[in-house]
Amino acid sequence: MTDTPGTAKERAEKISAKQLISIGFADVTNARRWLGFRELDGVDLSALLAGLAHAASPDVALQLIVRLIENHPEVARRINGDPRESETMFRLLGASEALGEFLLRAPENLDLLDIPPVDEPRADRAEVFRAALLESVGADPQADTPVASLTGQDAHKALRVAYRRGLARVAVRDVGAVDPVAYMPAVGRQLADLAGAALEAGLAVARAHAAERWEPALVEQVRLAVIGMGKCGARELNYISDVDVVYVGETRASDTGHTPDESTSTEIATEMAHTLAQAMMAAGPEPALWEVDANLRPEGKDGPLVRTLDSHVRYYKRWAKSWEFQALLKARCVAGDQDLGRRYEAAIAPFIWSSAEREGFVESVQAMRRRVTENIPEADRDRQIKLGPGGLRDVEFTVQLLQLVHGRSDETVRTRATTESLAALSAGGYIGRADAEEFGLNYRWLRLLEHRIQLFRMRRTHLMPRDERELAVVARSVDGAAERTHPTAQKLVSDWNAAKRSVRSMHERIFYRPMLAALANAPADTTLTTDAARDRLAALGYQDTKAAMRHIEALSRGVSRRAEILRTLLPVLLDWLAEGVDPDAGLLNLRRVCEALGNTPWFLRLLRDSNAAAERLCHILSSSRYVSDLLETSPEATAWLGDDSQLATRSLDELVSQMRAQVARHHDPGEAIRAVRQIRRREQLRIALADTSGVASVETTVTGLSDVDQATVMAALYLARTEYAAEHDGAVPAEVLVIAMGRQGGREIGFGSDADVMYAYAPAPDADPGEARSAAETVLNRMVKLLKQPCTPPVVAERVLEIDNDLRPEGRSGTMVRSVASYAEYYERWGQTWEFQALTRARYMAGSEDVAQAFFRVVDRFRYPAEFTDRQLVDIRRMKARVESERMPRGADPTRQVKLGRGGLSDVEWLVQLLQLQHAHEVPELRTTSTLPALNAAVAADLVGPEDAAVLEHAWKLATDIRNGNVLRSGRASDSVPSRRVDLEAVARWIGYEPGSAAQLEEDYLRITRQSRSVFERLFYGR
Repeated sequence: MTDTPGTAKERAEKISAKQLISIGFADVTNARRWLGFRELDGVDLSALLAGLAHAASPDVALQLIVRLIENHPEVARRINGDPRESETMFRLLGASEALGEFLLRAPENLDLLDIPPVDEPRADRAEVFRAALLESVGADPQADTPVASLTGQDAHKALRVAYRRGLARVAVRDVGAVDPVAYMPAVGRQLADLAGAALEAGLAVARAHAAERWEPALVEQVRLAVIGMGKCGARELNYISDVDVVYVGETRASDTGHTPDESTSTEIATEMAHTLAQAMMAAGPEPALWEVDANLRPEGKDGPLVRTLDSHVRYYKRWAKSWEFQALLKARCVAGDQDLGRRYEAAIAPFIWSSAEREGFVESVQAMRRRVTENIPEADRDRQIKLGPGGLRDVEFTVQLLQLVHGRSDETVRTRATTESLAALSAGGYIGRADAEEFGLNYRWLRLLEHRIQLFRMRRTHLMPRDERELAVVARSVDGAAERTHPTAQKLVSDWNAAKRSVRSMHERIFYRPMLAALANAPADTTLTTDAARDRLAALGYQDTKAAMRHIEALSRGVSRRAEILRTLLPVLLDWLAEGVDPDAGLLNLRRVCEALGNTPWFLRLLRDSNAAAERLCHILSSSRYVSDLLETSPEATAWLGDDSQLATRSLDELVSQMRAQVARHHDPGEAIRAVRQIRRREQLRIALADTSGVASVETTVTGLSDVDQATVMAALYLARTEYAAEHDGAVPAEVLVIAMGRQGGREIGFGSDADVMYAYAPAPDADPGEARSAAETVLNRMVKLLKQPCTPPVVAERVLEIDNDLRPEGRSGTMVRSVASYAEYYERWGQTWEFQALTRARYMAGSEDVAQAFFRVVDRFRYPAEFTDRQLVDIRRMKARVESERMPRGADPTRQVKLGRGGLSDVEWLVQLLQLQHAHEVPELRTTSTLPALNAAVAADLVGPEDAAVLEHAWKLATDIRNGNVLRSGRASDSVPSRRVDLEAVARWIGYEPGSAAQLEEDYLRITRQSRSVFERLFYGR
């Protein structure tokens, strides 16, 4: 449109909303109001609107222009002049409200708006920034140790204004670039150089400040090198970011005057470091720049702020952890004494490039990966450009890991900046060229996105905006200067999601695929050697890399469909296996499962199409010997991992029905019991898979295992009774009952538990008592034999169900089976308190329900007595003390024993059972054989306080989880908290702890059981 006469207000009213929207205004009404301000009366409206079309945010650019003209009318001449010359102003003010505010505060810098736009801008050299910043505080850039003539607030303001002038220069070139993605690395380098220049100027101010307290000659002899870490050290800094530093101090003797002693030298150097930081961070008329963070120094916040070079070296030799060497990967002297800085870099280099050989390197790498996403608020997870899945940190982690692995022997990859390192790794044959280009492009685009979001308000953020208008501004700002049509907010989000998907697969694509290509002789644009491939496996935690290479080769070689699919899938599968506690075992187990299933189509589809199932499988195979052994014999069960409903525990009725059906299908008792025991093994595997997949609670697990064993005993008893009847013309002179005791009675057994039982019988009508007892013994012995005898063919990987009848009256000396009347007589005449306590767990397991009713009528009056005497209370307390003394394994640490140890299962269960003996007669809700329901009933009856009950419940669940976790991990039962760190780590993960939390589990267990023991002693012993 051509300009029209009249005031700005009159002209603004004639502009259509459509035209304003096409320019990019988000708020048309507000835009028309600002276009009508009198400051624009003399401005060419057509030129103004044409210029605003270049702005990422025309709304913000317009408001800043009006405010600038108000105070500096000459700004209007830029708009009315050559459009090419005013383009810089529109682009800068539309991209950065913060820099517009800076120009309002410091109008002497308005000449920056005259920088002509350049399609391919050059970058300012570090020396230019250094000179400008030093001169701003009155220091000589040519001096060996520049000293400022300004100090205090005056120096801070001058330094910060000069810094922001440099920042605006960088931003002008950035927003005017035709290809800002390609220009992004140059922006990062300039921002790092500018930060280094600010630190140099701050150090000059610090020297001047120190000279006010100490003799200038002494200060002159104290040399300080400022080592940039992270993005500053790598010369890939953001527009706004903390600047991580490490300080190195040194005293250089002067030819004249005395030399400061070590204490004075350290004091001076530390004071200078503090003053330098204040120049960047302290409050003042000109806002602070950014935080100077020295927490990456040796010993972190607890260590001295400044150390000598020798002190740094001693620390890294003796005490540094692996992650500290990884942090040093980007260390570079950015300010201060360059000679000292170069010597520091040379001294730490051997530590960095040998760190992959250090003990704990793998754990450090895994911890570093976890730090990528930990502590991200859930609400921000899908907005994180830096830390979220597919974010910048994913790229940086993978590149740094490859550098640490291969940089030991190849100096060409010892680079700092991520983009340079990608190029070096590709040139060295460690990453495919196409992959390096793709990931480099994605990284630069994500960094550009981060830059543009930060530049707008100069705030330290890594979050994608939620607001549609803000997204539209970002979308316009990431476009090149030559673009005339701008993407929508929706297109920006779509492009971002595509970049994240690509980056998310980066680790497996560039870390594993070259390794597989080397093993499988597959075509690839990498030249990875076998030794390099083994280095990568070792860096991920594989101990026997030769064996791992054999397994990978066996899985991926060949032309079969399985080999083809596995070559595609193995990179991510290997990564998941590496997340487990024993990647070597996991890879071997994966090979076994794959070989067992062969080319089964559903299995290959499961691995290919169900990420959740494949990831679960890898984590289980690399952490659980128990499940891996079962899967080797029942590999088809891996299908359940893709469907949580298949992992659901089967009910007792369903199990009984399935087993009865198998018994009916097989006429031979041996074949029938084998089928029953196969079902038991299958259901134990189902429960173990549910437990290790995190879809089953501890209560669901123990109840499910108890029901599986109960159904198995019911089937075996049915078979034994049927067999006896067939051999005796259909007559069985006794009805038999199997009574569950102990943890089976409470439906609380774990993996690999025995079944504690007692037996009862009742003679059939008109049956001879002796014959009835003999028949009962025959049937029960046959039941036990069916459960334990070897099957033909064997039930592979079966854990035979052991039947323990030692809790019967008189123990092993007593008769195997008694009539109900005999039980009544025994308990009446000879029963001891501990036996009545054991009866609190008695529950029907299998056999005659009529006999069960009669039996429980007898025992209820002993386990729920109308009166529990003081004598009985003393008896049970003595028995508990005796159990702790005599049954604790010799040499065992009581604090780590989950069953009999301090505050463990025994303490909680004995306390609950005491309460049942004392109060169940009056409180029917206590008449349950399960620990936690009885504990809850005790709370409801005001017998135990809710806080105490919560402590006891927590201890009981944790002890049960650890007990089950021990079996899942090693395949062997153990009642101790694992002492081997790898086993403890596996158990911690099964319980639900985050990876790397073995020590936390140990600490939690000791603390919780200590609290539990305190509650137990107070309530059980009355202490």
